[in-house]
Amino acid sequence: MSADPDFPQQADPLRAAAEVMRQVRERCVWSQAMTHRELVPYLVEESAELIDAVERDDRAELREELGDLLWQVLFHAAIAAQDPEDPFDIDDVARTLAEKMTRRHPHVFGDAIARTPEEVLVHWNAAKAGEKRDRRSVLDGIPPGMPALSRAQKILGRAAKAGVEVAEEPSAPAQEDPPPAIVGPTPAPPAEPAALSEAELGDQLLDLVVAARAHGWDAERALRERVRILEDEVRAAEGSETP
Repeated sequence: MSADPDFPQQADPLRAAAEVMRQVRERCVWSQAMTHRELVPYLVEESAELIDAVERDDRAELREELGDLLWQVLFHAAIAAQDPEDPFDIDDVARTLAEKMTRRHPHVFGDAIARTPEEVLVHWNAAKAGEKRDRRSVLDGIPPGMPALSRAQKILGRAAKAGVEVAEEPSAPAQEDPPPAIVGPTPAPPAEPAALSEAELGDQLLDLVVAARAHGWDAERALRERVRILEDEVRAAEGSETP
């Protein structure tokens, strides 16, 4: 394929992409008008399209969607570079990222040892705790704008660290007539239910959404409000541990 004469030809493709973004920001009137806040819907959309490509295992789409998500990063960095009070550019973003990832992988860039994924997480969490000393709760840093289901799963993991466990609700037994008297050999006890698969979990979640729709409820709001109660319980538990 012949080279595009209008495309900046550089040895480093990432640097070339950053240069394309710089020129677009300076010369495209639509791009000039964009702010961080106005770009958020595009960031959400591109992230969703990338997730879809991953889950469908579409390699061609994956490559393209990764590029589209990278464009969002470059776009935000180009906007940030023009901030009159606190400017930073894509080089600053990359430098900060490299420094953070180096700190969080002492088993790669230092003398620490990690032979299992669990040991890697110990190093990661220790480094992260050192960076976030101003945080007062295990819930700090969880974005409030996450989808309710993703946020619930994240908060459940953090809640366990504060000693707050949410037990799985047992299924209510069906109301039936009393069983007839047993005649003959005693039947074998029922077998344990098979472990729930992820696909079956999807079926159950969809059933819950169907029930919510039938009642005129907002499933997302229902979970969001229940998670708020869990958050209050976690923060109360953390407060009770304060000496």
